Order: sequence, then structure tokens, then C-alpha cells
Amino acid sequence: MAADASARAPHASDPALSRGRRHTEPASTTRSAFRRDCDRIIHSTAFRRLAHKTQVFVFHEGDHYRTRLTHTLEVTQIARSLARALRLDEDLAEGCALGHDLGHPPFGHAGERALDACLADAGGFDHNAQTLRVVTALERRYPDFDGLNLTFETLEGLVKHNGPLTDRNGKPVGRHAKGLPQAIAEYVRAHDLELWSFPSTEAQAGAIADDIAYDAHDIDDGLRAGAFDIEDLASLPVVGDILAELAAQYPRLEPARHIHELSRRLITRMIEDVIAETRRRLDALKPSSVEAVRAAARPVVAFSTAMAAADRAIKGFLYPRLYRHDRIMRVMGEAEGVVRELFAHYVARPNDMPAEWLGGWDTLDRTARARRIADFIAGMTDRYAMVEHTRLIGGTPELR
Repeated sequence: MAADASARAPHASDPALSRGRRHTEPASTTRSAFRRDCDRIIHSTAFRRLAHKTQVFVFHEGDHYRTRLTHTLEVTQIARSLARALRLDEDLAEGCALGHDLGHPPFGHAGERALDACLADAGGFDHNAQTLRVVTALERRYPDFDGLNLTFETLEGLVKHNGPLTDRNGKPVGRHAKGLPQAIAEYVRAHDLELWSFPSTEAQAGAIADDIAYDAHDIDDGLRAGAFDIEDLASLPVVGDILAELAAQYPRLEPARHIHELSRRLITRMIEDVIAETRRRLDALKPSSVEAVRAAARPVVAFSTAMAAADRAIKGFLYPRLYRHDRIMRVMGEAEGVVRELFAHYVARPNDMPAEWLGGWDTLDRTARARRIADFIAGMTDRYAMVEHTRLIGGTPELR
């Protein structure tokens, strides 16, 4: 359960004081506003589709590899662990974690690269911005509004997954310095999400949980795939220490247990480090409300300096050996081709999309049509994209 009022930290988010939803609804008699957000995400079509969307390995390469759904569930578990230890609202942390990848297209970042190129003249494609589109427009389940009508707190957590997007004057900063993604810029004109500020402590917990999950499970998947050997990890900070401990404690441990124990201990150490560093930052800041967290000059949920260096080293190791591995690059290159060819086909033959995607087509300009096609493709699972490519185009690669 989420922390009750007596146990909740003073800077934690209080569902009873939520800034509310864009479309007014009666409150639930049995669930908090943030618990309701979690439930809406879990029951959404986009959430179900994550089961058949690529994390690193495409869906048919093996049952043991992560999918977007299993990754999301692992992030959610870590986010809740952090929230509980820090006396935050666990439901809000969970909601931010559950929804953070809803905008990913088929084939993961390969699909994102392909759609970004296809929309080069129409505002580009960004999976975080697409997540906002999913939860505010593309999910069509309720009679009175499009989207899931999530609370301000959950929406800001999804949009500010990587921190503030602008300065106080509205100038884009950081990775968006060249301009905000179109979907975000359009939405905040109607519903201000205060892009200049940090999100709540709970949302920050969800974001760093994503980093922890990535580091641990991509090492796990990379070892299982044979992309590298466990001995190759020995020089990495923290990871190497864990391996030395395991060698001393269990010198004959079988490989499967060895990999799992490495992953388990790495997650534990990173969680414990975040809890300690976050408490240190909170002690220094002494925020009396969630608004003080939003207005802070830096995140309050973070790795220590040493663990941040370890995180960078792990990602630096994985980038060339896993994400840029020859086999992964070949498969993902072919996957990008599938997405690009599907996009080009629907541009030329829009009537090959389902009828519900063609409403008002004749009234749309070229940019709006391109965005509509991208919305359709982004919602596809890997499997459906392959089936549609085979049906409409042919010569579909096996992606193996």
C-alpha cells in the first residue's frame, strides 16, 4: 500500500492534494487518485502491447530475454522499493514506472530511429513524447475524453522522465535544446506541466529505477546471449567487486545461478546507494513540500558520485558489446527497414490502414497525415509489424 499520511515524508506527494485531472471526474471511493492512474495504465491497450515489443532482442529470439513489458515490471518493482524506503507515495512511483515506455514503437530504439527519420519534416519522433500522446489522446476507452485522463503528477513524471525540458522562460534545454518534441509542445499549450521544474520525488525514483533495471538486466541478457563473457565484466566498478565476492563465496557456482546472483546483488547495491544519497540530499535541502522538490536546483533522487561513475562505466561497456554488437546491429538495421517501408506504404496507400485510423483523412494536411501514420505504426507490436509488412509489401526479413 502507499504510505499513509502519518508515515509519508513531508516532501512526498499526497494524492488527496493532487493537482487533479485535465477532465474533471468524481473521485473514487475505494482508490487514491494515484492508485487509479496505475490501474488505468495496466488496463490500457498500450500496456498490453509491451509484451510483444523489443527491449534489446526481438520477441522470437528466446523466451528468457526481456521484453518492454518485463522491463517495465522490473522498473516498477525497483521504483516501489525506493518509494517505500524513502516514505514516498508508492502508487505514484509505480504509475510513473508503469507508463514510462508506453510510447515505444516496435523494435525498440531501432523503430524509434526509423520513425524519427520518416517524420524529419513533420517534427520528428520521440518515444517520451509519444508516451504523452498515448495517455492523453491515442487511448480511446472512455465516453467523455480521449486518453486515460491521468493526474498532473503522473503526467509530469512521464514527460519529465529525464528532468526539466525548459528553463523558466520556456527555452528548451538539455537534450531538447534544439526544440521540444511536437507532441509535448502542443499538449502543454493547453495543459501546463511546468516543464522548467523537476518532477516529484516519486517520479524521480521511477526514473532512476529505469537506469538500475537497464544496467542489471542488460548485463543478464548479454551474458545469456553470449555477447560477452562474465570474465569481461571483472574490471567494471561495483560489478567486479561483486564477481570477486562470488568467486570467494561460491567458487563452483553454476553459470545460471552465477548470472542471477550478480544481477540480484547489483540491483541491491544500486538501490541502497540511491537511498543513502537521496537521504543525504534531502537532509541538505530540507524540503517541506513536493513544491520544494520541484523547485530544487538538482534532482533529489540520485546515485552517489561513485555509483554514478559505475553506472556510466556499465553503460559504456554495454554500448559496444551489446547494443552495437554485430548481430544486434544487423537485426535492428533490418527492423528499421521494416518500419520505414511500412511508413512509405501507408503514405502511398493510406486505405490499407484500419478504417478507424482514416477518420477525417481528407481534412488533414501532409504533416498531420504523417503523424497519424506514425501513431498507427508506433502502436504496433513487433509481431504485428512483421505480419503487416509480409501482407502488404513482402520480402520481410526474419530478424534473426
